[in-house]
Amino acid sequence: MKLICSKNNLLNGVQIVSKAVPNKTTMSILECILVDTTGGRITLTANDMEMGIETTIEGEIVEKGIIALDAKIFLDIVRKLPDNNITIQTDETYKTTITCEKAKFNIMGKSGEDFSYLPAVEKEEGITVSQFTLKEVVRQTIFSISDNDNNKLMSGELFDINGNELKVVSLDGHRISIRKIALKEEYRQKKVVVPGKTLNEISKILSGDTDRDVNIFFTSKQIIFEFDETTVVSRLIEGEYFRIEQMLSSDYETKVRINKKELLSCIDRATLLVKEGDKKPIIINITDGGMELKINSALGSMNEEIDIAKDGRDLMIGFNPKFLIDALRVIDDEQVDLYMLNPKAPCLIKDEEENYIYLILPVNFTTVN
Repeated sequence: MKLICSKNNLLNGVQIVSKAVPNKTTMSILECILVDTTGGRITLTANDMEMGIETTIEGEIVEKGIIALDAKIFLDIVRKLPDNNITIQTDETYKTTITCEKAKFNIMGKSGEDFSYLPAVEKEEGITVSQFTLKEVVRQTIFSISDNDNNKLMSGELFDINGNELKVVSLDGHRISIRKIALKEEYRQKKVVVPGKTLNEISKILSGDTDRDVNIFFTSKQIIFEFDETTVVSRLIEGEYFRIEQMLSSDYETKVRINKKELLSCIDRATLLVKEGDKKPIIINITDGGMELKINSALGSMNEEIDIAKDGRDLMIGFNPKFLIDALRVIDDEQVDLYMLNPKAPCLIKDEEENYIYLILPVNFTTVN
């Protein structure tokens, strides 16, 4: 095999597929990136058996062939080569020569025949969204998945398609994040749970352009994302997702409208007095006069008042400040509405159309005078 392509194209392609190379594996072939020119295009592939990524790059194919190269070494070499055309050449013993200007590397590759290609999937059911929309939806929900593998469903996000609406849900047992997106067309109802790792990696690759689309296809066990010259295939998480409707009660005794930036800045300041891993709650006291936020820790105490528009009863309630910060950071509205029932019931942050809903469970606290 022999190919020539620009450093920029090669580096971009290798970086994209590297996201599907496992950190630890007993199968050394999975630590490789497959370079395949047998189909008349330069195709790069990586696959960790849970998620696979394939991308095509521009370049000149001098001699067709196929080789599997150690992903880490390959990426490091390409990254540090000069900004010029790179030539990759292999022989029948899988010895691979990578040259650029006066730099020349010789590394050993492996037979591409042993590599696990992406599964061939029938693309029957699918939806189309813009790259910007998918990237934003992931950003606005991914923080509330669980990183604990004890409950697989909590480590993924629910994609719930109904007519011309896509609803994306994530939860970790302490909070729920929901985003609703209007689709351009009507689709059959479909519910799947997509691994958080897959969505995290895809959001890093997406350009985020509003005028470039992602086609998303579903089978009973897999999800496929196609965009630009890249295909990502991932296993779905099996099982029935949690029924959250009963937790999203519209009942409330206290409603607060507040400037989002002001509230976020205030909570952010309060966390200066909280050591990492310390679970000190922020206590919020809502009265007709305004909202007072307090925090007490071993490092000191802080309290601050914010002007609000309030409907309903006075209320004192405590929260994990990180959960409030995570939700407020991804809301783009200038003003936000908080709905609360009592100090033991969840707080809902949502807009009137319910395009976003963030549910946060309160925490117990003791008041200190």
